[in-house]
Amino acid sequence: MNDGVIRILVADDHALARSGLATMLGVQPDLEIVGEASDGLSAVAEARRLAPDLVLMDIRMPGLDGIEATRRIRAAPGPSVLILTTFDLDRYVYEALRAGAGGFLLKDAPPGQLAEAVRTVAGGQALLAPAVTRRLIERFLSVPPTGGDGLAPLTGREREVLTLLARGGSNAEIAARLHLSEATVKTHVSRILTKTGLRDRVAAVVFAYEQGLVRPGDPSGTGPLWSDTEP
Repeated sequence: MNDGVIRILVADDHALARSGLATMLGVQPDLEIVGEASDGLSAVAEARRLAPDLVLMDIRMPGLDGIEATRRIRAAPGPSVLILTTFDLDRYVYEALRAGAGGFLLKDAPPGQLAEAVRTVAGGQALLAPAVTRRLIERFLSVPPTGGDGLAPLTGREREVLTLLARGGSNAEIAARLHLSEATVKTHVSRILTKTGLRDRVAAVVFAYEQGLVRPGDPSGTGPLWSDTEP
């Protein structure tokens, strides 16, 4: 980011949608639209050419779809990706998360919510707190867990933190629940990512579901947690 301004590339195959998104975001003083792309291939090319801070990515596009475009953009150090989706139609959100997307938002989100989502994901945080995100995760991760072997490197406290993270908890909420400082929670999250080889908090949420640590339908912030003597 230059001077605190977030540079955005908008990728959508509908010209009116691109124009509308650019208009909604362009009025924000800290957001700048630096380019547009009409399909996945051009999104990848423009992301490399323009080096934006964030790509606002549609899933359904001709040729290369938004999922594969996200995977290619995130394969090397590059911009964050925020996926735009229609909840009732797009059944690929899970794969988008696995591809490296930092979050996703409904296309009919109000301008203020869209702008805030851009700031959140561009800032390196996962867009996991809104209820719609939890519903999407629950819907697209309703598959049998792969088994718990991947959790072996984690301490009991780290499993507690991962559980609450996967249920949509922010660092502050996790800290309050476990009676820890936010700095300590950040340290635990960093250790979880290092031990599991995961990219970010979104990947950690997917991992938690895959390992069966949390399951679709689990209530947010409640339920049994691991116990450990670690402070």
